[in-house]
Amino acid sequence: MTESIRVAIGQIAPDWLQRAPTLNKVMAAVAEAADQGARLIAFGEALVPGYPFWLDRTGGAAFDNAAQKAWHAHYLKQAVCIEQGHLDPLCQLARQRQVAVWLGIIERAADRGGHTVYCTLVHIDHQGQIKSRHRKLVPTYEERLAWGAGDGHGLVVNHVDDVAITALNCWENWMPLARAALYAQGPQLHIASWPGSRRNTDLITPFIAREGRCFVMSVSSLMRAEDAGDQVPDLAAMRLEPGTVLADGGSCICAPNGDYLVTPLDCIEQVVSADLDLSQVLAEHQNFDCVGHYSRPDVLSLSVNRQRQSTVDLKD
Repeated sequence: MTESIRVAIGQIAPDWLQRAPTLNKVMAAVAEAADQGARLIAFGEALVPGYPFWLDRTGGAAFDNAAQKAWHAHYLKQAVCIEQGHLDPLCQLARQRQVAVWLGIIERAADRGGHTVYCTLVHIDHQGQIKSRHRKLVPTYEERLAWGAGDGHGLVVNHVDDVAITALNCWENWMPLARAALYAQGPQLHIASWPGSRRNTDLITPFIAREGRCFVMSVSSLMRAEDAGDQVPDLAAMRLEPGTVLADGGSCICAPNGDYLVTPLDCIEQVVSADLDLSQVLAEHQNFDCVGHYSRPDVLSLSVNRQRQSTVDLKD
């Protein structure tokens, strides 16, 4: 059994709403993590090509609005279509450097017609294979103006070597039943992916660690005025004065007892690695195991549908 694993946080900013240059930044961070000896690296929610910050700043709820349609069209053009090979160079790098990757993308889903995007957390293993793509169950608040609702297909445990790892997007981490579905699969490490901001990570990260008795990596992106270029439909409408910060990071790592191994990283692009002593996972389960000896399945149980959802079942 693996005794320890070195992991890395990739807290970087996108080249906002530009897929190719943002993927180049991701690949540079993966290479840096490999140089640090990390076996895996995780990135923030919706990093490629970026979080839909325009919704809150340009009247995103305006119905049948030409400006909002232009933003949406640009978002779809820059989104990631896995079937078109957009992640192939990253997969090749993961295989070459033997680093597993968890990456937040905006997925233009070919299996749902190709005109709706999903907030998806992709896992690429050491062989460069995409092992899972978890589509966010419920987009949060204004996100519902840009993203479709996902399904339970990605509520799985993945492995790096024999280390069990689970992952959720942003406010999914506040969903008790989503967490329970993953705890039941025995994670030693949980990855919580966020668009950015310490206000999202500094309370829930130690909480999940103590509840699940596992290591927790909360990984966020950054978004500053200088990260947005004039390639977007209407940059002036975003009112991004110099110094504006829309996402300040807050990435961190907690041990299974809730103590910080890496304290929240504020307003800095950085690849940070840490060694996880997996024996701590076993030790902290001695007095609490929410799906094992401290559970009552005869009284409380959960049913999970992990089928990929589709509008059409085509039979040729």
